Amino acid sequence: MNIMGKNAGSKASGAREYLTFRLGEEEYGIDILKVQEIRGYEQPTRIANAPEFIKGVVNLRGTIVPIVDMRLKFNCSQVEYNSFTVVIILNLRNRVVGIVVDSVSDVMELPPEAVRPAPDIESAIDVGCILGLGSVGDRMLILLDIEKLMSNVDMGLVPPAE
Repeated sequence: MNIMGKNAGSKASGAREYLTFRLGEEEYGIDILKVQEIRGYEQPTRIANAPEFIKGVVNLRGTIVPIVDMRLKFNCSQVEYNSFTVVIILNLRNRVVGIVVDSVSDVMELPPEAVRPAPDIESAIDVGCILGLGSVGDRMLILLDIEKLMSNVDMGLVPPAE
């Protein structure tokens, strides 16, 4: 399913669009412009000696794509593969990477005033990879800098920004 729609750009108001997804009880958002497509989960080919959170690789129309299980990366207590499990294919600095998530919710537009700084607390996510917390009604989104997260040393999937 290709999710690039007619509104997939920055708005004049400074609002940004985020693809929202779930990992366990938490809801996350990533910049929609980094998302190439969403696919159903298929078992990737395992790579020897890869970290546990790197499930392996898949062949996506001739491109070998590493698949990261975000639930393992973020130390979720339960990792279950079911009909809702999806892979979000990202295009990050001309590198294609897939992330496994529990489910995709929707595309949400957030104005800058709806985004608050992330609290400085210990978590499985490097605080530098969290853009902030977005709130829409009673929903709270953890907004990730997915490019920075994927270029962390332990991931090594995307070259660092120059």
